[in-house]
Amino acid sequence: MSVKKEEASFKVFEHVLVPKHEILSREEAEELLRRYKIKPYHLPKIKDTDPAVKALGAKPGDIIKIIRRSPTAGEAVYYRFVVRER
Repeated sequence: MSVKKEEASFKVFEHVLVPKHEILSREEAEELLRRYKIKPYHLPKIKDTDPAVKALGAKPGDIIKIIRRSPTAGEAVYYRFVVRER
């Protein structure tokens, strides 16, 4: 049995160093952009070929919410704009 090149041979989100990722709904994304008075392209980018993005099934144009554990803040939230790798 061969593994397709696109398929990960392990579950990305089961690794201890990979933080929680989730795709924002359209409403959540609009609220985020409105709250900070920004456009999606102002957010840091993440390529659609990133293993976590692929595992989520996110598409270019989606906004990903990344939740990391932090020893000082308890929880740190980051946002990334999914872009197509060229």
